[in-house]
Amino acid sequence: MTKDINQIPLLPLRGLLVFPAMVLHLDVGRDKSIAALEKAMMGDQTIFLAAQKTVSLTDPKPDDIYRVGTVAKVNQMIKLPNGTMRVLVEGLHRGEIVRFIELKDEFVVDIKGIEDVHGDINEEEALMRSLLRQFEHYIKLSSKITKETFATVSDIDEPGRLADIITSHLALKVKDKQELLEIQNIQNRLQYLIKIISNEKKVLDLEKKIGQRVKSSMDKTQKEYYLREQLKAIQKELGEKEGKNGEVGQLKEQIDQSDMPEDIMKVALKELDRYEKVPQSSAESSIIRNYLDWLLALPWTKKSQDTIEIDHAEEILDTDHYGLEKVKERILEYLSVQKLTKSIKGPILCLVGPPGVGKTSLAKSIARSINRNFVRISLGGVRDEAEIRGHRRTYIGAMPGRIIQGMKRAETINPVFLLDEIDKMANDFRGDPSSAMLEVLDPEQNSNFSDHFIEETYDLSSVLFVATANNVNQIPGPLLDRMELISIAGYTEVEKLHIAKEHLLPKQIKENGLQKGNLQIRDEALLKLIRMYTREAGVRSLERQLATLCRKAAKIIISGEKKRVVITEKSLETLLGKTLFRYGLMEREDQVGAATGLAYTTVGGDTLSIEVSHYPGKGKLTLTGKLGDVMKESAQAAFSYIRSRADELHIDPDFHEKYDIHIHVPEGAIPKDGPSAGITMATALVSSLTGRAVKKEVAMTGEITLRGRVLPIGGLKEKSLSAHRAGITTIIMPAQNEKDLDEIPESVRKGLTFIKVNHLDEVLKHALVEDNNEGN
Repeated sequence: MTKDINQIPLLPLRGLLVFPAMVLHLDVGRDKSIAALEKAMMGDQTIFLAAQKTVSLTDPKPDDIYRVGTVAKVNQMIKLPNGTMRVLVEGLHRGEIVRFIELKDEFVVDIKGIEDVHGDINEEEALMRSLLRQFEHYIKLSSKITKETFATVSDIDEPGRLADIITSHLALKVKDKQELLEIQNIQNRLQYLIKIISNEKKVLDLEKKIGQRVKSSMDKTQKEYYLREQLKAIQKELGEKEGKNGEVGQLKEQIDQSDMPEDIMKVALKELDRYEKVPQSSAESSIIRNYLDWLLALPWTKKSQDTIEIDHAEEILDTDHYGLEKVKERILEYLSVQKLTKSIKGPILCLVGPPGVGKTSLAKSIARSINRNFVRISLGGVRDEAEIRGHRRTYIGAMPGRIIQGMKRAETINPVFLLDEIDKMANDFRGDPSSAMLEVLDPEQNSNFSDHFIEETYDLSSVLFVATANNVNQIPGPLLDRMELISIAGYTEVEKLHIAKEHLLPKQIKENGLQKGNLQIRDEALLKLIRMYTREAGVRSLERQLATLCRKAAKIIISGEKKRVVITEKSLETLLGKTLFRYGLMEREDQVGAATGLAYTTVGGDTLSIEVSHYPGKGKLTLTGKLGDVMKESAQAAFSYIRSRADELHIDPDFHEKYDIHIHVPEGAIPKDGPSAGITMATALVSSLTGRAVKKEVAMTGEITLRGRVLPIGGLKEKSLSAHRAGITTIIMPAQNEKDLDEIPESVRKGLTFIKVNHLDEVLKHALVEDNNEGN
């Protein structure tokens, strides 16, 4: 027989099952479950309780829930301080899910009520009496059920309810209880329950005998030891080797066979002994197990065999990277020293350059060339010292720092370890991670590196550390002192063309599912792509644009329009749209009050236009363009110098009282700062006040003093590359930077004229157009 179908909320239960006529408290914490309770309380307080098949699931699906459960009434619901709900439910009758209705916030189900099926009354009465006798004997053996419980149960005269109440008092698995819940026939249910209790009695009898045998052989005060021995005896009787003892045995075997040093092995065995004594349910048990897993996972003595062959290393570096000759030469020198000394101790290489120039891939090539494992960690945004040194094991969720994590991934003690973006580390109230890095990178200290989680010292002296950075100025001094900087300024147009043809385009053709013959990009189209669609020191944007062309070609080929796509200079704009950048001089003609400067940014060199205008006023100096403090001071120094030399420059000596002056650096949203715009501002200012135009093909870089001296700057190579990209032909530079000219590629030097100056008068002589009408 069945009842009518009703639609009510569903509350899935984990590790628990409610029978009809049962009244008990439940703690509910899952969002869907709380929503189901609230929906029930808004209705007639009826809810359907069904057990999950798998306890560990936090978001069960319909297939994860038993179909048969109990329709219950929610009598009380209290919200606890920790956010969970404590409810008092009363089981009403059995029910079966006919249909799941999964809403956004909770489950709703269609329920078909299930009624008990009765048989012969006399047979049911006999089974009830047999069940009560078995249960009475079970209570005598078990210390978990009181005699008062039996007195209460024995008064029940309804067989179905009797079976349910007795089942609720038994320590059975959810699966066994579910089987009893699903049995509609009363006689079958009673018989099955009698069988279960009979089996449980046998287990309790055996447990009692084992307890007596173990207890007689031990001192009564050794309670903890007694419990462990009892567990061993039970497992022996059952023929089981699983459980914690088996786990401890496996761990001991792993420790014995590991490559740990003797002192580390002693620590591991001591922790294993603690692990064996701590109860499985204790939080400390999982902490110790996690610690042992880390000790076993770390490489302690395992090394990869170095194969430092300079010719082979040079071949790999040349294959993986085009250009960068000085960088590759320095890496080969470094490897040569390692081969001769057979020691890794030496300066830590730090590859410095804009994004996309190949710093990370260079480190990978180093690892491949000497047959070492490669591991990389990113330090960008790391503010907590514990990220480097790890957390103390006493904290919940503690784990080792990134260095030890990297060594675990490396699987050997001598990998090439890349510390990516080392200039992006910061510090706050949680400590200074850059200070923790000092120990990592110091060859005199890193043989005894201390991680807070591991606690024992770890030897990093065999690791070949390589760091990368975009901006040297952001690396703390003590950390910078431990590294040797290798600057990667960027690529020339010719180098980018080769890189695109030999590396980037074949890679993108493969990644986009094309064949080599499907797509051809002409050299003039590649050159236009480099000049008009990208403006960068590296090749990352160039690779993105090539990927776009490959996708466009794939679409054309799939549509059947063409079988082979050839991209020319003319068709490039059709595929990619209008050009993004202008190639050539920043100014089309000589301008009054506008000068081109050269700046060094985190993405490489760049050209900088500085404009000056003056108009009647009272000598107010206005600076705009989101300038940093250094550039503002450069403007003030240029202004002061011009006031002091007004007569010699043929400027009205009282200009600072008659005119307001406005100095502006366009692209105002972009922050600009750095000590290299002094002479550019001074030249633009003199040009505006004298009416003499600045030559359009001239760009300049250098700082100015109050006496007009031109001071040296940094990043000349990067600035020269940006000037070359912009079509500049003449660069005015500080004479003290002459030594840096050797770093500029020959192909760039040929297209540029470098004018070396010591004083602003020399700058003005070369930068301003000759004009016979001097003065304002």
